Amino acid sequence: MSELRFNPILREWVITATHRQERPLLVSEEDSKKSCPFCVPAEEVPEPYSMVCLPNRFPSLHLQPPQPGIKGDDFYKVLPAQGAAEVVLYSSDHKTTLSQQSVRKITSLISLWQERYRVLGRKKFVRYVFIFENKGEVIGVTMPHPHGQIYAFPFIPPVIERELSSSESYLKEEGRCIHCEVIKKEKEEGRRIISENKDFLAFIPFYARWPYEVHIYPQRHILSLSEFEEEEKGSLAEILKVVLSRYDHLFNFSFPYVMVIHQSPTDEKDYSYYHFHLEFYPPHRSAQKIKYLAGSESGAGTFINDTSAEEKAKELRSAI
Repeated sequence: MSELRFNPILREWVITATHRQERPLLVSEEDSKKSCPFCVPAEEVPEPYSMVCLPNRFPSLHLQPPQPGIKGDDFYKVLPAQGAAEVVLYSSDHKTTLSQQSVRKITSLISLWQERYRVLGRKKFVRYVFIFENKGEVIGVTMPHPHGQIYAFPFIPPVIERELSSSESYLKEEGRCIHCEVIKKEKEEGRRIISENKDFLAFIPFYARWPYEVHIYPQRHILSLSEFEEEEKGSLAEILKVVLSRYDHLFNFSFPYVMVIHQSPTDEKDYSYYHFHLEFYPPHRSAQKIKYLAGSESGAGTFINDTSAEEKAKELRSAI
């Protein structure tokens, strides 16, 4: 059963998808490749493959959604969970990671992201295409095979709505892009920059919520993947490779993280005030310690970062 339920207090949609309880759980290391559905040859999974995008077998959103299992009203609104959920397999090699891929391979991934953003965004019921990766058991990943995901939402997610609202307000009040201002400030100070090339800037933001949170921004004002030129895709692949490699070398293990792409919605409205970027949320605050979202973060929405963005950026710059 899948459906959308509206929270009238926070004014945001929640996806209820009870069938996802049946999805496979993380398996033991010795049996992982043997039982991994992305390794076992199947009609929808060619073998071997370099990279492939597939419909999620346990989708929270459906191109042809079932009818909701409960009837809503004007207060408790309920809608069918229409959208799309896809899985992007980075490689047929079960034990590799995105950080171990070549710059050329990561460039191909960015091209795939671009193509899926355009295709899914053209569907009338899709308002936002969300591209992300959950990596690592500590994140809650149930399938260790290297992969990312794409959700096509029939609404604009609340975090994106907040960013859009602040971006639009800043443009009206100050006459310039708030994200371009962030880039300018980070380049002026320089202490939080992790890596830079002619097209992109990677840094731990001044307002970082996670100890090793990294944002990657195009230096050109770009709204979405759809606007990327071929050379810019290669530049983004290069800086992604640097950031991911430094993560892995920081404590000498494969670094877990959540990677998300924030870009303009696909509902054909004017979002010229927005600015494409990637954000990484790694849970580690040291090699042995994890930052958990507890009372202040989960209950109040206020993050407490017990580290300094400047110090953590220096650590990441040294992780070569």
